[in-house]
Amino acid sequence: MHSIHMYSASKEHLANVACPLASERAIEITASLIDLALITNKVDIRNPEWRPTICFDEWNVWDPLRAIGSEGAEETYTLSDALAVGVWLNVFVRQAKYVGMACIAQSVNVISPLMTTKDGIVKQTTWWPLWLFSRYMQGTTLSVRLGCGVWEGDTQPAWLGGVADTPWLDVSACVDDAGTVNLVVVNLHEEKSWEVELEGVPAGADVEAWTVTGKDVTVTNMAGKEEVVAKKDNWTAKGEYRFPKHSMTMLRWKA
Repeated sequence: MHSIHMYSASKEHLANVACPLASERAIEITASLIDLALITNKVDIRNPEWRPTICFDEWNVWDPLRAIGSEGAEETYTLSDALAVGVWLNVFVRQAKYVGMACIAQSVNVISPLMTTKDGIVKQTTWWPLWLFSRYMQGTTLSVRLGCGVWEGDTQPAWLGGVADTPWLDVSACVDDAGTVNLVVVNLHEEKSWEVELEGVPAGADVEAWTVTGKDVTVTNMAGKEEVVAKKDNWTAKGEYRFPKHSMTMLRWKA
């Protein structure tokens, strides 16, 4: 595997949640460089099992100015950071053709979704998107056609806005071996919910709906109470689905 790593962070919410899209461009560029190496060296690899893939060996939301390494690098993650992790994971699903492995840094304590205390384990906001993806986003990646507006503000890194779109909704999907479709939609917008017509969801289908959100993008789970969790609901497919402001939604139904 070819190893790359990247971290994302910004003090501004929209730049923060869009920042992981820089990793998608990095994956695409790295995949192209692997192609270039094969072409230059006249290597004909048609068996995908033998083709070099990408190990994204370090990824996460981390601001080294906010969580200083020499002082323990402990992050207190917000809902904004949880949505950024949702975008990170969407990127890996969309780019599964190229990414053979992706390792969050870290798993427990430091810049982690799980923090240990004298009273037990705290599940940070970023735990919930990671938990949902780990549990359900398996099988075969599905191509998703997305039609929505884009955010045109300043990005982090600054070059991102010049080489990629930053849509208000970030989407990935897969179908597992049991025939269940899993669709994840991250709504980046702080103030606006979106009513979306979901083509491909049969009318009347029983849809399992998980939502990760909170009262605003600054809430955390490190202040003695859980402000952000994954809440399960059910929806009978009919008409448009409403994706709440500043949220990550996972919809699951039988194909």
